[in-house]
Amino acid sequence: MDRALSVSLLSSLLGLSASGVLGLAYSGSTPPGQSAGEWRLLDPVTYQNLTVFPVVAASSHDTSGFLTLDEGLATGDVVVREQGPQGMARNRDGRDGILRPAYPTGASVNQLVLINRSKRPLLLLAGELVSGGKQDRIIGKDRLVPAGAEPLPLDVFCVEHGRWSAGAAFTDAKTIVHPSVREQAALERDQGKVWSAVRSGTTAEALSEFSAAAPAPAALAAPTIALTIEEDAPTESYQKIYESRTVSHSADTYVEEIDRRFSRATSGLKGEHVVGVVVAYGREVAWSDIFASGDLFHAYWNKLLRSYVVEALARPGYRQVASRDDAEGFLSRPSGRVLEDTEPGVYRWRQTNEGRLSLIELDALDPKILTLHRLLIRRTN
Repeated sequence: MDRALSVSLLSSLLGLSASGVLGLAYSGSTPPGQSAGEWRLLDPVTYQNLTVFPVVAASSHDTSGFLTLDEGLATGDVVVREQGPQGMARNRDGRDGILRPAYPTGASVNQLVLINRSKRPLLLLAGELVSGGKQDRIIGKDRLVPAGAEPLPLDVFCVEHGRWSAGAAFTDAKTIVHPSVREQAALERDQGKVWSAVRSGTTAEALSEFSAAAPAPAALAAPTIALTIEEDAPTESYQKIYESRTVSHSADTYVEEIDRRFSRATSGLKGEHVVGVVVAYGREVAWSDIFASGDLFHAYWNKLLRSYVVEALARPGYRQVASRDDAEGFLSRPSGRVLEDTEPGVYRWRQTNEGRLSLIELDALDPKILTLHRLLIRRTN
């Protein structure tokens, strides 16, 4: 088997973009991007079983040249459609906003069509939810979509198991799914595991070594979710489940309290910018989202915070609080095998695996190399 065929086959098996370039690369070297030495942690913000460490940087890159999904869908600069007769392609004259039917095949559970009509590249994060169409979907991986690009086949995962029928046009749900679901999409790339995580709430197990006594029951345990589906979300829509009266009653106060404490902890910074967070459940540091700028972090903060809270409600509760040393470890780069997917001149996506840790980094390549988002996950399975 020649090398080109081997790379193509491996790309297919890993679910990476056919247009990208996959590499099994360096171990222990440091790719271009922000280094851990440029960040520091503030004091932890803790409420019940959730601890959030603010991450600050002395410098904040200019990210105003990038468009978020929230902005694009709200203004109409970004359009998402099912494949098939409702798909779209740009007219031959290339004018924005004039679409014609495309993709003669039928709609697909795991692929939508996206067009970016703005003058800015579009940033997509794994786990962002778009609502409508035949089923609600979430973005499958971090990536950039160039300004004015041709209609793009977009890899997605369904988060509404019980519906496959025409619905309203896709809109931004202003939601990013909670870490257990996001992990299955970003790392496992498995539709069945995504559905399972939606129904069960969390894929994390109770870790008895973190507590001498039994952990407190999860406020959002699987039986509660099952009852919510029965009463409020018969199509198993993620949005309807996790924004239902039952969940919202538990989550809203939690979100408000963490946000209040976070705002107080990060106020009065001089010459530094909040660019991300390290997140722990009980004593286990489990997650980190860090961005290239304070502006980009704040654009995502509200929906990220709610996702962290939903995960906390679904996990067994522990009284312990994560240590600063463990949290600071999440600012270091894992040393291991690197998978790489590149769209030349647009973006580079990298995944580094070491033990239970998986680091995903998204670099913009134009006009200069810039790491827009860094996601570090301690895998639950």
